[in-house]
Amino acid sequence: MTVPMTMLALLQHHPNHGFALKQRYDELFGQERDLRPAQVYSTLARLERDGYLSDLGFEKGSAADKRLYAITDSGVTTVHHWIRTPSLPVGRPTELFTKVVLALVAGLDPRDVLDSHRDLYLARMREITAARRAGDAVDRLAGDYEIAHLNADLDWIEIAGRRVGDVAQELS
Repeated sequence: MTVPMTMLALLQHHPNHGFALKQRYDELFGQERDLRPAQVYSTLARLERDGYLSDLGFEKGSAADKRLYAITDSGVTTVHHWIRTPSLPVGRPTELFTKVVLALVAGLDPRDVLDSHRDLYLARMREITAARRAGDAVDRLAGDYEIAHLNADLDWIEIAGRRVGDVAQELS
């Protein structure tokens, strides 16, 4: 649901075409999550089909003509509702959780998994802290978000490290 709502939100200020939306998405959120052009255009087609976008025709340009899309009133209402509605993460925790449980099931010492992840997370936090100085406001905000999540994972690593003995006995 995130990509369609993001496309709608990026169209709130003025109509635009798919390639410009892809560029803006990648600029704001890309970092290892760049959108494929096919995903952009299939998303725009679905949003238009569902009444959240309207096709304004083609923008004449120096290269190929580009189809312009504008957000509809229904689209504005929908994206504003989506932005304001809180949501919890879904599913089980991250890959780290899975690796710890599988280490326990396999009879391996999950502390090795926890220790290596702790080292990796601390190194990543140092990288982010250094990179934030050079980034723009969105980069700094993204860095803050990632550091907060890494801190939460580090807290969990400490808790898991204290509990793995008990969990190992239960799984035996």
